[in-house]
Amino acid sequence: MSKKIIYGKPKGFFDVYDRRPGIKNSTHYCPGCGHGILHKLIAEAVSDLGMLDNTIFICPVGCSVFGYYYFDMASISVPHGRAPAVATGLVRSNPECFVISYQGDGDLGAIGFNEFIQAANRGENIAVFFVNNGVYGMTGGQLAPTTLPGQKTLTSPYGRSVETEGYPLKVSEMVAALDSPVYVERVALTSPKNIRAGRQALRKALTYMKEKKGFSLVEFLVGCPVNLKKNAKDTNDWIEKDMASYFPLKCFKDIAAERSPKKSVTGIYDKEKVKTALFEAEKIHPFDEASVPVPALKGELRIKCAGFGGQGILSLGMLIAEAGHLQNLKASWLPSYGPEMRGGTANCSVVLSRDSIGSPIVKVADVIIAMNQPSVDRFGDDLAEKGVLIYDSVNIKLSDNGHRAYSVNASIIAKDVIGDVRCANSVMLGAFCEIFGLIDERSFINSITNNFQGKGKVIELNLRAFQEGRKSVKTSQK
Repeated sequence: MSKKIIYGKPKGFFDVYDRRPGIKNSTHYCPGCGHGILHKLIAEAVSDLGMLDNTIFICPVGCSVFGYYYFDMASISVPHGRAPAVATGLVRSNPECFVISYQGDGDLGAIGFNEFIQAANRGENIAVFFVNNGVYGMTGGQLAPTTLPGQKTLTSPYGRSVETEGYPLKVSEMVAALDSPVYVERVALTSPKNIRAGRQALRKALTYMKEKKGFSLVEFLVGCPVNLKKNAKDTNDWIEKDMASYFPLKCFKDIAAERSPKKSVTGIYDKEKVKTALFEAEKIHPFDEASVPVPALKGELRIKCAGFGGQGILSLGMLIAEAGHLQNLKASWLPSYGPEMRGGTANCSVVLSRDSIGSPIVKVADVIIAMNQPSVDRFGDDLAEKGVLIYDSVNIKLSDNGHRAYSVNASIIAKDVIGDVRCANSVMLGAFCEIFGLIDERSFINSITNNFQGKGKVIELNLRAFQEGRKSVKTSQK
């Protein structure tokens, strides 16, 4: 028997869903879910409008996170709620691309609302398709920003209370009130008639984006039968009766005809200079092993740098890590941010190894470089049994703790000899170089040069401080 296909799968879909594990000829969505219908409308429209090669589909966190299984177009997955921010970066870096930000009510209306509303207010040339089913679908049916008053969910078993949870967010109405958006409409995918209206709204949003008219939002009321505890028919009836009563189906704004195409923002920078700065800077690259062999390091050398915020602790760790990298060691650098950056005890972890590094986290340190008393108090117990402590004796009074310890007058050397106390971290760097002899002096010099590139005076001061740090260790050993 011959088989004739009257109407096949839209070209915006893959013929076979090879990216999907297991079943390759159907989607993973539950029966009655609105994502399947909306996906088909998108695939069909993008193909019909000739946008397929230039469209980027942003997969949100939610049931549609695997949208890239199905769409034969560029796609990208983003963290929860960050779709509009990523869309902004994409369309601004390449104004000729078309970006669809596909988001659910939790992704858009909760954690990602600020990203979304700011993109709308800026009038970014993107199309946002907002899937509103009134619950958190992927995580089990919890209360969402659009859950109706009195609606029962996993986290509102007695129904949503407007006194405690507030009223549902009317996203389309809020966006329509902004000046920048050109098109805002709410539709429902519940019946052939409503689906046709949704198809038209979706195509209008894509057309406006193609014409560079600016920001468009189409809100789709769709079903989630599993979490609404209804069959597909009852779910659609509930949407048309209850959801549509609170979220009316209508076009709230359509002013694209009044808008001229958006012009790409002209940067105040020279693109070629930026490329040169990023990719072609004259940095000193790793040495040839023939001239400077890889250090004979057994296992990992785990280093903890700590001190007051403002003493250049993170820079100290970075300089050590890059010096190791320049000598063909594997190197990791893990900074600790937080209140430490405002005067408390800042710290960072550095790991050097000839082989792959298992973890950048340093729990037991082979070396601790401490520049204030709180750092010794906090991390002293983390020093390995045969570990080495290098400390700034100006700020630290150390009792015999059984460890191999080196005292360096770093702050005094930096202030009185170099003339800038901010160079104390480079004094400690020189002391580390001299004590271990693991990494060639040239690697540290090149690390300082690279990290302060273009700042000749700063490089000069830090190189002097580095050498003074080396000399201070030699002097103390005599």
